[in-house]
Amino acid sequence: MEYRVVILLILLSIIPFFQYSIIPLDLAMKIIVGIADMNVSNDPAATIITHALGSCIGVSIYDPAVRVGGLLHFMLPDSTIDPQKALKNPWMFADSGIPLFFKEAYQLGAEKKRLNVKVVGGSQILDDSGFFNIGKRNYMTLRKIFWANNILIRAEEVGGNVNRTLSLELSSGKVWIKTSGDGVREI
Repeated sequence: MEYRVVILLILLSIIPFFQYSIIPLDLAMKIIVGIADMNVSNDPAATIITHALGSCIGVSIYDPAVRVGGLLHFMLPDSTIDPQKALKNPWMFADSGIPLFFKEAYQLGAEKKRLNVKVVGGSQILDDSGFFNIGKRNYMTLRKIFWANNILIRAEEVGGNVNRTLSLELSSGKVWIKTSGDGVREI
């Protein structure tokens, strides 16, 4: 976070002849979550974004009281298919990534009872026959974990055969979905 501010200050000092309004300040505050990755933050100026949610699932959590939120982008339902990968990257799997993701938010002051939870993804991509059903399996595993831990989903957009981009604005808690051909909308 601090290096982004330094870079922004350097840019502002070397281009004083430009008006400051043309520099997109929001670019300095975007946190990108990759595939099989997560991020939790309490920086109200940040927007957390994850791309390429096909059969993968994106989970957004936000606690409005302390403005803590995050995104998790997991790929597969069950870590037992590759325990070594799960040890190296628990965010790859629902069963290992989801509990750790929530614990990260709790460490920044979030409380389960206040969390707004939103879920996006679980599409059927590159599997027209539905043989693997990875999207459905991801979603079913997520629902089982949430049910066992008494976590309610406030909003969701799952299934279909499209890729989605998910973003969370920490200043407001608003969650946005971008879908090809459908534009950007709040969920």
